[in-house]
Amino acid sequence: MDIFDRQILALLQQDASLPLKELAEAVSLSTTPCWKRVKKLEEAGYIRGRVALLDADKLGLGLSVFVQLKTQHHDSRWLAQFAETVTDFDEVVEFYRMSGEWDYMLRVVVADIGAFDRFYKKLITSTEGLSDITSSFAMEQIKYTTALPLGH
Repeated sequence: MDIFDRQILALLQQDASLPLKELAEAVSLSTTPCWKRVKKLEEAGYIRGRVALLDADKLGLGLSVFVQLKTQHHDSRWLAQFAETVTDFDEVVEFYRMSGEWDYMLRVVVADIGAFDRFYKKLITSTEGLSDITSSFAMEQIKYTTALPLGH
């Protein structure tokens, strides 16, 4: 990966709908070489997909909840079942296995406390072996980005 690839990725992170001609001009390439680089970056897995970022507040989904979980189970069979169960919940937008005090962390996006309560009840009734759960409600989103730091 060279400087052109990094510039292309940085621009696409800002606006994936950028027309090829504008993208090529911005990185000082002609359209064909730029297109070939984008295709190579996609084929190599650097570009996983192109999406539209939606406004959660306008969609009535303004509550972000960070849920930390501990489990009594640490075997691969339980983890596979747990991962399958949790990833099926539309409300879960991020899901991590953690080091430290907590085993897992979820970011859950819902409309309000009532919607979170329904999610919480669905989570605990569909998952065996959870020993502790704590939830923190985001009061204000200070920074949010999907852009990765590419460093030049």
